[in-house]
Amino acid sequence: MEVFTENKTLTTALDPYRNSKKIGLVPTMGALHKGHLSLVSLALKDNDLVVVSIFVNPTQFNNQGDLVNYPRTLEKDVRLLKTLQANVVVYAPEVKELYGHKAISKKYNFGAIAKEMEGKHRQGHFDGVGTVVALLFKAVQPNAAYFGEKDFQQLQIVKKMTAIEKLPVEIIGCPIVREPSHLAMSSRNKRLNPQQLEAATIINKSLKLAAKHFQEKSISQINTMVADCFKDSSLSLEYFEIANEKTLKTVSRKRKGVSYRCFIAAFVGEVRLIDNQKLN
Repeated sequence: MEVFTENKTLTTALDPYRNSKKIGLVPTMGALHKGHLSLVSLALKDNDLVVVSIFVNPTQFNNQGDLVNYPRTLEKDVRLLKTLQANVVVYAPEVKELYGHKAISKKYNFGAIAKEMEGKHRQGHFDGVGTVVALLFKAVQPNAAYFGEKDFQQLQIVKKMTAIEKLPVEIIGCPIVREPSHLAMSSRNKRLNPQQLEAATIINKSLKLAAKHFQEKSISQINTMVADCFKDSSLSLEYFEIANEKTLKTVSRKRKGVSYRCFIAAFVGEVRLIDNQKLN
């Protein structure tokens, strides 16, 4: 499997695919798991070649400790991708190769969708996401890019950035892949010990509880039920929100004909995990 660290050599390798074949991109920050492999597998169904980018993006971390501790396992990631035995290449640039002289986020106007949930709790995060994804799109020039719905708000941000930058890339959201315990697969899970992994299952359990009672309970009652789930837990609940699935605006009451989704973020020790679930 070829691993490219420079834009020039990547471009040379991709040029033969430009005119008559399709290129798919799966952007990742590495520490790959079965969730990432599912994205690659979906991309392989639609494209002749899939590029998996592995890049820990410094501009999307508002917590420098999180950036320093984020798992970096390139050799292991490449071995995992090789198990697919498919037409896949890896793009793993250094920060300077992708950003140039200095890693700085572009300031985007994503509108209201960037002001809720993750946008409220991680200042500057979505500018960093938009910036790095735009740079990856310009380097790879894919026909389509694949993103997991665990980061549902981020998926909407990427769609918005693509429209703002007028980039000819189809954005495809892919289902969340879960552990047998129903914990959403995440590279950050690798930082948890067995006891923490077990404790973290309360995240998805609380989402299921919200979905189970969504039709019969008010949003205020559901918020209280979820908060109660964490009272005797070792986890720290950062937020639980029910939002309009289209606008991502958090709501305090339900309306007929509107699709809703619930979103959650919680800390397991120093590790921050997120998840979400469709409600209707």
